[in-house]
Amino acid sequence: MEKELTNNEKELLKKITDKEEFTEGAYNIRKNGEGFVRKTTENVDIVSKKDKPGIDIIVKENTKNEFIHIPVMITESGVNDLVYNDFYIGKNAEVTIIAGCGIHNDKHMLSRHDGIHSFYLEEGAKVKYVEKHYGQGEGTGEKILNPKTVVNLKKGATLEMDSVQIEGVDSTIRETFGELEEDSNFIVSEKIMTHGKQYAKTVFNVKLNGKNASTHVISRSVAKENSKQEFFSNVEGNTECYGHVECDAIIMDNGTVKAVPEILANDVDARLIHEAAIGKIAGEQLTKLMTLGLSEKEAEAKIVSGFLK
Repeated sequence: MEKELTNNEKELLKKITDKEEFTEGAYNIRKNGEGFVRKTTENVDIVSKKDKPGIDIIVKENTKNEFIHIPVMITESGVNDLVYNDFYIGKNAEVTIIAGCGIHNDKHMLSRHDGIHSFYLEEGAKVKYVEKHYGQGEGTGEKILNPKTVVNLKKGATLEMDSVQIEGVDSTIRETFGELEEDSNFIVSEKIMTHGKQYAKTVFNVKLNGKNASTHVISRSVAKENSKQEFFSNVEGNTECYGHVECDAIIMDNGTVKAVPEILANDVDARLIHEAAIGKIAGEQLTKLMTLGLSEKEAEAKIVSGFLK
């Protein structure tokens, strides 16, 4: 990269992208509410919006096996960042997009990032979208992340979304909206960990409009100490289609989790399923691990790690 990051920024970047810097593919790093560094390729263009903060990511049709990194970092207290990123994925293109946001806040002022990502996949396009959220810092200022994802899938398109909230986020509202055409597929894997007084809310709304459109959502979460989580899902089947939503949660200490499912079948051939399971760690699981020499806290940590893996 032509611009250097500090060691602290590299550590933050690694938390959300598994890399300290980028040497290949297209990328755009946003830092403290402004563009920091950018690189395009022959098949992937990244253009700044003129009417609002954000970028357009344009992928040529038939592009194969390219990686696109668009992370956001906030390293200053008091930053309130709002960004609109639109992804235009050409016909039969296949790409992996690594996004996410990391906040480092050592002071008392609130730091916040709201990211609104809209996906427009043409026929046969395939995208794997990875989004990690992370907060750190010893200050009292809150770290707030509110991601919103809007998905539009044309015939035969597939979007696989892997969303992880690692730790350290005081408050988050995570919204996902989708409209699916014929033979398209939207797969979502969400993992959330909260502790202290943290709050996390997920809202998932998908309309299956085309024949054989399908969605599969797996949400796994752990609420520890006095944290609170809410999960709201709404899947609407408007033709012959398939939808399956799973919400599994572990509560510990005084944590609370609320799951509110809604499925609406507007066609006799719509097959929609919702499953929810919320509870504490089973005593027999702890006992089994403790007989191997682990302390109770070590056993709990191992179970939680496996659950969110």
